[in-house]
Parts: sequence; C-alpha cells; structure tokens
Amino acid sequence: MNAIRSPMAEAIARGLARKGTYIASAGVRHGERDPFVDAVLSEVGLDLGNREPQSLDELEDDFFDLIVTLAPEAHHRALDMNRGNAVDIVYWPTPDPSVAAGTREQILASYRDVRDMLALRLRKLFAIEPPTD
Repeated sequence: MNAIRSPMAEAIARGLARKGTYIASAGVRHGERDPFVDAVLSEVGLDLGNREPQSLDELEDDFFDLIVTLAPEAHHRALDMNRGNAVDIVYWPTPDPSVAAGTREQILASYRDVRDMLALRLRKLFAIEPPTD
C-alpha cells in the first residue's frame, strides 16, 4: 500500500543515489501514511516531506531501469505490468513491520529492523560502504 516499506526505501535511496537518479515508490493499492515510518526515518536524519502513499497507477513515469519489489503481491504485479519491457525486476523479501505487536518501543524496533535492512541492501545496490560506528 506504499505506506511503510517502499516509502522507507525511497527515502533511503534518495539519500544514497547519485544526483539525477529518478527514484519513485508505489503500492499495489493506495494506503495511508504510517507515523512509525516518520519516526524511524527521523532517527537517521531522513524524512518523507509532504509525500503521501501512491498506487502504481499514480506513478508519473512508467519507464525504469530497475524495479525493486518488497512484497510478493507487488512483485507479481511488477512482472505483469512490465512484460516485454527491458527492465530488471528484483524481489527483496521484506517483513511487514505493521504486524508487530507489543509496546510502542517493540513496534518501533520492528520498523527500525526493516529500515536498517533496506539501508544495507540499498548501500550494496549503490556500492556504498556502510558507515562504521
């Protein structure tokens, strides 16, 4: 629904990619903005700005060099939509942190895990060494 994983990935990728790289995210269905995403992105100096979730049908562009999907349904939809197009489509299985239960801190920990997993994968994609602590 373009509310959690892909907006996180979009924000992280925008921070890592070369200037001029077009990055967009969209969901199979339209969703609502998730405040936990804003919270965990702000912890690492990122934000979504005015961005709201969008569906695949709302994308401004339909030509991509690479499509990364984070959920099975999105992967199948990307494959169907791009039959015959010269585009690489990869699937990064990514847990849905919205199913986490417990205290606010436990839920935030699930969102942080997804944020950090996406950051690591994107650093590898863009061939950027992770920061050392």
